[in-house]
Amino acid sequence: MGNTKHTGPIKLPKKPDPKLWVSKVPFGLGKIKPHHIRDTMKVVWENKDNLPYATRILTQGVCDGCALGVSGLKDQTLAGPHVCTTRLNVLRLNTMGPIKEEILHADIDELRKMDSTELRRLGRIPYPLIRRPGDRKFSRITWDEAMDTIADKMKAIQPKQTAFYTTSRGITNEVYYTLAKVSRYLGVNNIDNASRICHSPSKTALSRSVGVGASTCNYKDWIGTDVLVFWGSVAANNQPVSTKYMYAAKRKGTKIIIINPYHEPAMDKYWVPSIPESALFGTKIADDFYQVNIGGDIAFMHGIMKHWFEMEEENPGSALDHQFIKEHVNGLEELREKVLSYNWEQLEKSSGISKERMLELAELLAKSKSAVFVWSMGLTQHRFGTDNISQVANLALLRGFLGREHCGLMPIRGHSGVQGSGEMGADPFSLPGGGLDEKNRKRVEEIWGFEIPKWQGDIVGVSLENALLPEDHERKLKLYYMSGGNFLETMPDPDFVKTSLENIDIRVHQDIIFNTSTLLDAKEAVVVLPAMTRYEQPGGGTSTSTERMVYFSPEIKGPRIEEARSEWEVYVDLAKRVKPEQKELIDFKDASEIREEIAKAAPNYDGIQHLKNRGDVFQWGGAWLCEGGICPTPDGKGNLITVEIPELRKPEGHFYVTTRRGKQFNSMIYGEKDPFNDADRYDLLMNEEDASELNIKEGDSIVVFNQYGSFTGRAKFEPIKSGNIEVHWPEGNSLIPKGVYEDFAGIPEYNTAVIVEKAETYYAHKDTKYVEKRVEELEMEPQ
Repeated sequence: MGNTKHTGPIKLPKKPDPKLWVSKVPFGLGKIKPHHIRDTMKVVWENKDNLPYATRILTQGVCDGCALGVSGLKDQTLAGPHVCTTRLNVLRLNTMGPIKEEILHADIDELRKMDSTELRRLGRIPYPLIRRPGDRKFSRITWDEAMDTIADKMKAIQPKQTAFYTTSRGITNEVYYTLAKVSRYLGVNNIDNASRICHSPSKTALSRSVGVGASTCNYKDWIGTDVLVFWGSVAANNQPVSTKYMYAAKRKGTKIIIINPYHEPAMDKYWVPSIPESALFGTKIADDFYQVNIGGDIAFMHGIMKHWFEMEEENPGSALDHQFIKEHVNGLEELREKVLSYNWEQLEKSSGISKERMLELAELLAKSKSAVFVWSMGLTQHRFGTDNISQVANLALLRGFLGREHCGLMPIRGHSGVQGSGEMGADPFSLPGGGLDEKNRKRVEEIWGFEIPKWQGDIVGVSLENALLPEDHERKLKLYYMSGGNFLETMPDPDFVKTSLENIDIRVHQDIIFNTSTLLDAKEAVVVLPAMTRYEQPGGGTSTSTERMVYFSPEIKGPRIEEARSEWEVYVDLAKRVKPEQKELIDFKDASEIREEIAKAAPNYDGIQHLKNRGDVFQWGGAWLCEGGICPTPDGKGNLITVEIPELRKPEGHFYVTTRRGKQFNSMIYGEKDPFNDADRYDLLMNEEDASELNIKEGDSIVVFNQYGSFTGRAKFEPIKSGNIEVHWPEGNSLIPKGVYEDFAGIPEYNTAVIVEKAETYYAHKDTKYVEKRVEELEMEPQ
């Protein structure tokens, strides 16, 4: 941890810099780009029935979009107002009224004709609902009836047959903490959350490398660092406000490097709407792109380090920070041996990057006095995600880019409810303030006053698999309690997910809106509970940003869904009904009481108890974790981790596919066209030369298939690395195998090998053995 405090927002330069302009044509007229003014006007129109409330949410609340941490219209990085289309798009979730009764209680097949976007637009869930086998529609029930139905089932089954899940939808630290406590009070360790499906490898890798599970630096460190590297992260799309920080960094002379299979237009050029100069003429963001193969990042990083070690042999001190390594790092010789064991041919083939290009980045980093490494799901959502992040940490440790200004390791979070989830203990591997080790378990048990079950809980993917176990199996999932989330559109293999969800006895959907998974059948009952948004919760709530800023978001005056309840209050109600004999151990009177207990149970959060008013914020851990190179590891040193280059398992002539986001927030889609490349949801992004070899022309109908499923769409030529393709998520999830999890963190794999065919070829041969033979080529590869 560090002692230096964050110094607050800085001002942008006022004088324009034409060298950074994309075009002298104002507002990027004629170019494919987001239309911020048009989109803002659309949001105003959507919220016209509640504009005063919408305005108060934007000006008083903490953003429930990405985790950059905007409180009202201000943040801790740059002076001036901030608002982005991501935040504006989710605004309607907070301001819309209830679903009309004639629609809410319509025939279930009528509701099933709608996709999740259409369901979302229906409005808020107004009161508790239930649907049993044979029911053609949802029926209204009281809160008591709903909670007794859930509690009675929970008392009738074993704790291992229950699971809890919470999404990151506006969820506050208070809700995560209460669920973590309630689930263990009920004897249930099957508890998981959305952040683990995105960034769990970041937490596990950083913990083993430098002893922390969060960003070691701040967004301010971007501004003035020598090199800012975005690895597998399209921040301009997923965290649009971050483009303002990128602009500020460029004005300070920072070089921005993008490492991604696709030359993402959003990271190349951007029109930042809140900066007049950029809004008019655009800003050139990237100084260089390295188009790595999907899954080739480890080999690429090995190549950078191999160059460093070879540079050191010729000129000691030319690449590594020997003083920092001597004082603060373990494992140098083991890493050197592993890196040098790979030849250049192996590294080039796996990474897709030439030796000469690797040298360019190696020399740039070697000559730089500071660097910040930023990454997202392009690195984490692999079966070797933890090793990916460990390699990034290796780069930082070898150069001493840790624990000081303008340096650090940053897993950038895509949602403001994400960082706090694991820190509050809402996953199967952690408790508030730490892991499930005996020391932390006993510490938390003393605070909670009850014994925490010792059996290992399951991650969400395994819980879904458990729904299909035999009836008498001790882990047969019979009750799934979900706060938000839509596994049909977030997990691999949607058909399998549907089968699993419909094989659960009672499924609880605690949410603010319907989605497609809410409408699936269950063996005994589907119970739907109306939740409050973060802005409605009495006593307010807190959320933790990517840079560990803990913000207080107050309750905001406005219209209410009459029967919606605070999510933490619902958990407590359930716990008291299941185990009333010890209810005093689980009761919270209000949100401030939860914050008081969080400060005790999660020592890093000591200070959260003082957050009471709009604008209140503190940063746990100080400005830089591992300040001065001292890590919170047993010996105070960082650890260089040796990792193997993964086998990409792609036969010659086949492709590796990954999923990407378009105009959407998580699985919520807000537009059929991607504003950065004009692709629609069923466009396949592929390299033009690859397409030519397959006799595919742009716009041709194509089929992508493997042993897991198929995807039908149209070819769209984009500057993507040869041999790699991208499809939108969740539309392409049918190609992704279920049950493939990362060894250390349990994150699902979202990349796989596929075959691409012209649709006419695929369907002409579909009834022959041709397709089966093509799939056999994939299945013969080592798994």
